[in-house]
Amino acid sequence: MTSQNTPLADVLPRIAPQPGMPERVRIYEVGPRDGLQAEAVRVPTAVKVEFVRRLVDAGLTTVEVTSFVSPRWIPQLDDAHEVLTSVAPLDDIRLPVLVPNDRGLERALAAGAREIAVFASATESFAQNNLARDVEGVLAMFEPVVRRARAAGLPVRGYVSMCFGDPWEGDVEPRKVASVARRLLDMGCTSLSLGDTIGTGTPGHVLELLDTVRGAGIPLERTALHFHDTYGQALANVHAALTAGVTEFDSSAGGIGGCPYARSATGNLATEDLVWMLRGLGIDTGVDLTALATTSRWMADHLGRPSPSRVVTALT
Repeated sequence: MTSQNTPLADVLPRIAPQPGMPERVRIYEVGPRDGLQAEAVRVPTAVKVEFVRRLVDAGLTTVEVTSFVSPRWIPQLDDAHEVLTSVAPLDDIRLPVLVPNDRGLERALAAGAREIAVFASATESFAQNNLARDVEGVLAMFEPVVRRARAAGLPVRGYVSMCFGDPWEGDVEPRKVASVARRLLDMGCTSLSLGDTIGTGTPGHVLELLDTVRGAGIPLERTALHFHDTYGQALANVHAALTAGVTEFDSSAGGIGGCPYARSATGNLATEDLVWMLRGLGIDTGVDLTALATTSRWMADHLGRPSPSRVVTALT
């Protein structure tokens, strides 16, 4: 137990490294995009810009800033151009943006984007509900986008959603995930993020999927994982992935966000909760946990509700 006179902000986990774990992990912060996109409260542009800057100041080196989607789809992100041009450039900081199609890429390039991401699905139902196309149609739509971005010298991340479960189809076969992931790499994506969009994955399932992905010739060093904590499994799943050799994980400051197109897609893994566990394992992230928790509490105040993150609650 801690003394009543000990500030909670000074409490940190004991470092107890485990054999076989990586020395360093890259955190791909998605709070400003994935975190805010489904929020009902309108967040002013200036607050979004300040959010990104605070995240960078806390030590995060990759922050997904926004998405160049049609405002009809996601009104919250209709200020994508203003947000990106206000925060960029930041030296040595990756500021990727999501683009849904060729028109989105044009807007992103005009705003000075230096890295983009595209968003595919492992299941037909989600592809239809999210982009009104089947899986093949989505991949065909993204191929010229990826080709054009790569020709412009931009790295391209390929998201694959519904990798563990789908609210319409149920369980998702790992081979389907590996097939879509392979297609994204073959069309030119430089990295992948495999998403547990509705949070149904468990550690054994994670290892099974990674074995299948690796068997399809997809290097784990080019693969990140995106977990949701809907069923309380996110950190356990991260731990399993670490033992398999994954060294990049998506998370959202304060645990904000979900997916506006999927039922049950709540509970992004909170960046603070991830950093706490990684710190305890002796894995370097470069993140100032106290500064990050303070930032997430600040954003929670703007959203008008408490942060879902357990670590934010404990430290602030």
